Amino acid sequence: MNRAVEAAAASGIEYRVVEHGPVGSLAEAAAARGVEVADVVKTIVVRLADDDYRFVLVPGDRVISWPKLRALLGVARMSMPDAATAKAVTGYERGTITPFGATTAWPVIADARIRGRAISLGGGAHGVALSVGADAAIETLQATVADISDPTD
Repeated sequence: MNRAVEAAAASGIEYRVVEHGPVGSLAEAAAARGVEVADVVKTIVVRLADDDYRFVLVPGDRVISWPKLRALLGVARMSMPDAATAKAVTGYERGTITPFGATTAWPVIADARIRGRAISLGGGAHGVALSVGADAAIETLQATVADISDPTD
């Protein structure tokens, strides 16, 4: 078990670990996990200020709406940290990031479209995913739920 799986287990959430080989795209990840692209939920780290980050959960078929997210958080600017900074503030490499077991429990914001679904999140290591109920994950992670995404182009 890795830190993300251990944290999911410790939280009491019902989960399933899905291990798969290397994937090169979101569509490949969905196929390897046996889910639709929309059910692969990306965990994106955003930076509001020095040492102030958020985990943002967005369905795989959507992208962050920066105007909606800025309005929700009441900020004029935010950015995505580079890969090294993201790893430093979460403990996870890009492509493996999850709020479960992160080195800092940054606040979580979930797009409203994940509610009521079974979702697949990064599992803390390449080729590892956590399948969970979105509503249970929202509750466990004490996530703020809002419309913060737009369709992909």
